[in-house]
Amino acid sequence: MCPEAHAVESDALLTAFDPPAFHISNPDGKAAGVIVCDHASNKVPRRLDSLGLTPACLNFHISYDIGAAGVAERLAPLLDMPAIFSGYSRLVIDMNRPTDDFTSIREISDAHVVPGNRGLTERDHHLRQEELFKPYHDAVEGLMTDKRRRADELGLEAPVVISVHSCTDEMRGVKRPWHIGVLYNRDERLAKAIIDVLRDQNPDLTIGDNKPYSGLDAYGYTIERHALPFGIPNVLFEVRQDLIGTEEGQAKYANILGTALAVVLSDVTQFTFDRV
Repeated sequence: MCPEAHAVESDALLTAFDPPAFHISNPDGKAAGVIVCDHASNKVPRRLDSLGLTPACLNFHISYDIGAAGVAERLAPLLDMPAIFSGYSRLVIDMNRPTDDFTSIREISDAHVVPGNRGLTERDHHLRQEELFKPYHDAVEGLMTDKRRRADELGLEAPVVISVHSCTDEMRGVKRPWHIGVLYNRDERLAKAIIDVLRDQNPDLTIGDNKPYSGLDAYGYTIERHALPFGIPNVLFEVRQDLIGTEEGQAKYANILGTALAVVLSDVTQFTFDRV
């Protein structure tokens, strides 16, 4: 049993020894889009004492999306887009959940108790939101605003949001057959086109259409905030973690996604968006 962690009461959550709340790869990417990786890291601020969890727990899928950062990192230069990565574990605060939702800071995740998330004060929540959640989403908003403005000024194609996640190959004893899940909410333009291309280019792969999760569920906060309100074409990928746990697998699936996206994004006449 992991020891109980204590709630944090201090002037700041992050110290000078902690990494930043986010980082951006390929920041000068010229293509009209942004890649986001909400669950890129399993790091925990020093003052939270690993949330009372063992290293094994923090290396488990409950803490971050295994392999997703490696896929997104490689996808950025392939598409000539900037990619933004969260700096901390989803167990500290989930970048892809509304802050008022109970899943934002979980006390239990996939049957694992998170001691450092129990008995939090309003200030504890505030510190995580202000120092981790807000800077990440402000940065995503800045990237997207710049892409929308440039598209408007230069008469270029609509910018897109590409969200990269990973999922386990098994959940609650049930095997998942999908190699890649393609998720979408009410705007299905980009996702449906990519599903068709992925299936055509990769007949040996099983492509999930809004599986293993549905993009219609109210848990895709990043897309809901940065794409849907502006009519921005978007897609969320769930790549199976057993396929991208190595650098070789990450390179393979980045190439698969990049090749399909290049085909779809070459025909931008199908996409429109709200001008800045």
